[in-house]
Amino acid sequence: MTQTRATPVTGGRLTAAQGTALYIGAVLGTGVIALPALAAEAAGPASLLAWLLLVLVSAPLAATFAALGSRHPDAGGVSTYARMAFGPRAAAVVGWCFYFAVPPGAAAAALFGAAYVEAAVGGGTRTVAVTAVLLMVAVTATNHAGVRLAGRVQLALAGALVALLVLAVLLSLPHADAANLTPFAPRGLSAVGPAAALLMWSFVGWEAITHLTGEFRRPGRDLPRATAAAVVVVGALYLAVAFATVAVLGSAAADSTAPLGELFAVALGGDVRWLVAGAALLLTFGAMNAYYAGAAKLGAALGRDGALPDWLARGSVAGEVPRRSLAVTAGLAFLALAATLGTGLDTHSLVLVTTGSFTTVYVIGVASALRLLPRRSAAWYAAAATLGVVLFLLVMTGVYLLWPVAVTAAALWYLRVRGRVRS
Repeated sequence: MTQTRATPVTGGRLTAAQGTALYIGAVLGTGVIALPALAAEAAGPASLLAWLLLVLVSAPLAATFAALGSRHPDAGGVSTYARMAFGPRAAAVVGWCFYFAVPPGAAAAALFGAAYVEAAVGGGTRTVAVTAVLLMVAVTATNHAGVRLAGRVQLALAGALVALLVLAVLLSLPHADAANLTPFAPRGLSAVGPAAALLMWSFVGWEAITHLTGEFRRPGRDLPRATAAAVVVVGALYLAVAFATVAVLGSAAADSTAPLGELFAVALGGDVRWLVAGAALLLTFGAMNAYYAGAAKLGAALGRDGALPDWLARGSVAGEVPRRSLAVTAGLAFLALAATLGTGLDTHSLVLVTTGSFTTVYVIGVASALRLLPRRSAAWYAAAATLGVVLFLLVMTGVYLLWPVAVTAAALWYLRVRGRVRS
């Protein structure tokens, strides 16, 4: 198969630095404020192996999507790659899995951040609900103003986030105790697999920026640079925070609802609830900001390509703001939040529902890369090395795969009905 590069897209305004910040916000996000504790609960200190596995996988995975984005910059992102490799049905499935995973993911993210605020000010469920709603409103308003503002906001956030996390790790590590690493695998090494599936939430994000590749000034140059910088920063921070959580907090890490707060408390002493709440809000806003931007662009592209109603298509061109698609994403996120608060659904379930969908996107995206990228190129080998791991993580999602299966069925049904109406 002869491979050609897509025609360069004009109209984009994102720089490499802003792209790096969007990546850091999308991937680092809320995983670092909640997932170290959940992983420790699932596998004990052996959860560090799950973190290491996913850090190692993230490099070739990110490189794969960067190579695809550089060659084919389009708002459809992974959906576009699936269309080019396997046709419109695969594109619709990928697009729907991503688009309809963002609302429950946004609800979970908002609740993670809101829990830290509640820990600082009290107020119970009411504080959590109000904070989560305000986060969603702020993210929607930022993206309504356009991706250029979102990129500038993200650049400022990324610097603050990295500084806070480095401070927490460096000041808490002197309190580490080797005894906290034993027994290393209290639930057996078999628990590492489920822990890795849970932690996939922390590494979802490498595909999110593919929907914004057309917004870069020079996708072919800036996207690989942004990706490489983000891989190094995110991988180092995740491993450092995960190790500090286990080595410093010990068995208490598994019972903590705010592990980052515990680290700050050990590092600084005294009442640091306000500082930690501020850090949690920055992390949450950064992740939601990147995902709202990516989902809004994707929805417009799906409307353009016939996988969603035509009404959503406005804003799919680089430089335009997809406000209709953004409104749908925001509306569904508010509904997901209301349903979660109303039913008492735990965030653990929301995380696995979301990661099941995104892992499905990864599997199809990597498979598309194997068909679209030049054979025996570095990016092609990166995709080949990643495919087996993402398939393993997909299986480890377990019963929560029912959500992407249902979304897949709905996407195929929509295409069938749309074809009948238009024929």
